[in-house]
Amino acid sequence: MWQYSFLAIPVFSLLLAGCQATPPDSANGKIRIVSTTGMIGDAVAKIAGDRAEVSALMGPGVDPHLYKASQGDLRKLSEADLIFYNGLHLEGKMVEILEKVGKTKPVFAVAEGLDHSKILQLAGQAEVHDPHIWFDVRMWADVATYIGASLEKHDAPHAAAYRQRAAAYRDSLLALDEWVRSELSTVPKDHRVLITAHDAFAYFGRAYEVEVRGLQGISTVSEYGLKDVSDLVSFISQRKIKAVFVESSVPTKSLEAVVEGCQKRGHKVTIGGTLYSDAMGQAGTPEGEYIGMVRANVRTIVHALKGESHAEVSR
Repeated sequence: MWQYSFLAIPVFSLLLAGCQATPPDSANGKIRIVSTTGMIGDAVAKIAGDRAEVSALMGPGVDPHLYKASQGDLRKLSEADLIFYNGLHLEGKMVEILEKVGKTKPVFAVAEGLDHSKILQLAGQAEVHDPHIWFDVRMWADVATYIGASLEKHDAPHAAAYRQRAAAYRDSLLALDEWVRSELSTVPKDHRVLITAHDAFAYFGRAYEVEVRGLQGISTVSEYGLKDVSDLVSFISQRKIKAVFVESSVPTKSLEAVVEGCQKRGHKVTIGGTLYSDAMGQAGTPEGEYIGMVRANVRTIVHALKGESHAEVSR
């Protein structure tokens, strides 16, 4: 981390120095907005509408816990009018850069728009928070409100339009939340057990009454060992769990070891499908937007836990 910061911060400072005279709006009259993750970028784009050009640094399949900003990313940050990031140390290796650029232009951590009593802490570590806030759709609706208010503040002449779009997107998210609850209610409660590669779904579990277990911790930076695999194999075998789930942004090797371990104990468990955890799907697909990503995940989970499919669910 020290070595990375030593190299990146001076480069960023040079880029920033060359861009400080840039006017707040780009040549085509649109605000230039950069987000870190695709989930944030999708929300910002829907709320900003045609007032902004929005780009996300982290694309499909990218793990934000391990992400290192490229020189191109640093230039995008230096040229942006506004920047939105998750916060709660999701973008662990970029925090120092985001804090530095925040001294010269508006930089918003969307987690700051939430009721902090709802933010999960890691057991026994009061200063470590779970950053995967988008998996509680109602919390993400609050993020949409915060994004709208941030855009209003920056671009006051268009405040009414931002407010209207933020309210419409929030309504869509609240409808999605009801759909998620309805779909998961079709799975018997004692079968609602979600096993994933890393512990990204705690908010999802709390919001929708799903028991959640991850092989790794809340960050993929943490490594798992043989005991972690053995403990998870014992849990799955004892509970007779039918399926585990890999993630689009995490290597499948870890969960494959768990499946093999269960088989050696005489319990057949399948990989129920791929979930979008820290990144959305490809642009231009339903999963390339937040609402489509959530729907795809829920369909995959419900079908697998009900034993209706042992392969990737058709989207």
